[in-house]
Amino acid sequence: MPEISKTAPDFTLPATGGTDVSLSALKGEPVVLFFYPRDDTPGCTKESIGFSESREAFEQAGARVFGISKDSLASHEKFAAKRDLQIPLLSDENGTTCEDYGVWKEKNMYGKTYMGIERSTFLIAADGTIARVWEKVKVPGHVEEVLDAVRSL
Repeated sequence: MPEISKTAPDFTLPATGGTDVSLSALKGEPVVLFFYPRDDTPGCTKESIGFSESREAFEQAGARVFGISKDSLASHEKFAAKRDLQIPLLSDENGTTCEDYGVWKEKNMYGKTYMGIERSTFLIAADGTIARVWEKVKVPGHVEEVLDAVRSL
């Protein structure tokens, strides 16, 4: 997992809306990356809607917000349309970005071990360094906490 004050791993990923997003192209403005396990699951839906509903507040604070999972771009497009999401979702189907950010981890559910994305959020400062990391995110209150951190940059 990238450390605070270290340069955030760069990436270029396809996004909803038919564009590609490169972290290096966003240098000069804070960026929030929230990694989530799967499109259209209860926790992921609540988190995505929360960030989407707060998009304007993040923009007023000067930050861009992106959701990332290993779901396909087609899945992201369907999820975004169904939930009227106002933030871009990035598809990391090959998992490279998830691995670079250290969120692809062994998980345990009902005694079964499997690999999956650990819900995590990264705040990247305008200079491209990691300003804050939230691991094992619990959805309630998370968006507000991230917004407060953006405002305090």
